[in-house]
Amino acid sequence: MTPAAVAVIRASALRNNLQKVRAAAPGCRVLAVVKANAYGHGLVEVARILDDVDGYAVARLDEAVALRDAGMASRIVVLGGCVGAEETRLAGALSLDLVVHSLAQVDTLESLGAPPGGDLWLKVDTGMGRLGVEPTVVAEALARLRALAAGRAVRLMTHLACADDAVGTSTPGQLAEFGRVSAGFSGDTSIANSAGILLWPEARRSVPGPAAQAWVRPGLMLYGASPLPDRTAAGLGLVPAMSFETRLIAVRHLPAGRRVGYGGDWVATRDSVVGVAAAGYADGYPWHVARETAVVVNGARAPVIGRVSMDMISIDLTGHAPAAAGDRVVLWGDGIAVEEVARATGTIPYELLAGLSPRVVRRVVD
Repeated sequence: MTPAAVAVIRASALRNNLQKVRAAAPGCRVLAVVKANAYGHGLVEVARILDDVDGYAVARLDEAVALRDAGMASRIVVLGGCVGAEETRLAGALSLDLVVHSLAQVDTLESLGAPPGGDLWLKVDTGMGRLGVEPTVVAEALARLRALAAGRAVRLMTHLACADDAVGTSTPGQLAEFGRVSAGFSGDTSIANSAGILLWPEARRSVPGPAAQAWVRPGLMLYGASPLPDRTAAGLGLVPAMSFETRLIAVRHLPAGRRVGYGGDWVATRDSVVGVAAAGYADGYPWHVARETAVVVNGARAPVIGRVSMDMISIDLTGHAPAAAGDRVVLWGDGIAVEEVARATGTIPYELLAGLSPRVVRRVVD
């Protein structure tokens, strides 16, 4: 049976993008960010393809459990950390690296008597205002974590709020704050996300110290989308790893004046050829896409018309080469960048990729 909607995942593109990360951050160790089902690309599938990274970063404990259940023995860093003793014990049993972002989490670790597990990453809030200990308690937190580490490494990290803004003052301010709190620290550090890797050399430098290393945390760029508002993926040498595809299930010849879709929002101004494709908002194609947003039918761009339905979209094929039920339709990927669809939808590529429905079949190629 042919699935109605497919996300074709290209292993070669993922590997190409990883090489771009390494070229942009020479000498850095790489944590591949595979949270949110690897940005919709398939958690386990992507982890297996990117098997030569230095570790994986996930948001939540259940994502780490899924990787361990799939047999992944590599380093896994839980960016959101753990809540409470039960989760912390489980993380220890699975040898997970934990991000510690509050003194309450340090209290939990101490109450468990230095539980076994992976390394510890102390996250500092340098201006994101989300997770992280305040700079004023970094020294205390580091001392307590080192007392618990029992041979495990303790690393220092932060997260940039505006790394994609090349001219603003936010990132320089955060980098300066991190420099202050890490003064005298001789261990590994981690600052740079995808935009930080590309725009901010200081974010991928290690602190002075014997054998200290910088770790980068690429996310969006691994999947071949640009994290920078004024640069395209192609211009950065990135290759889209996903082609979100469906097929035509009908081709209609409609007279001028005929309305199409819910609410009759689109009216044919001439005798028209309308294709109906088997994907909609239940698959992750955005309901609020702008009129005339393109899809690619048999290699040629054509506009979406009318409202996006739960399971279908309508496409104006008037003037295009003849098409028939079963023909390939690309919603984003080959011939149309996900960034373009995101702009037409008033959102960001992250939301479109991560919002792909579970009913969309992931198919890994090459």
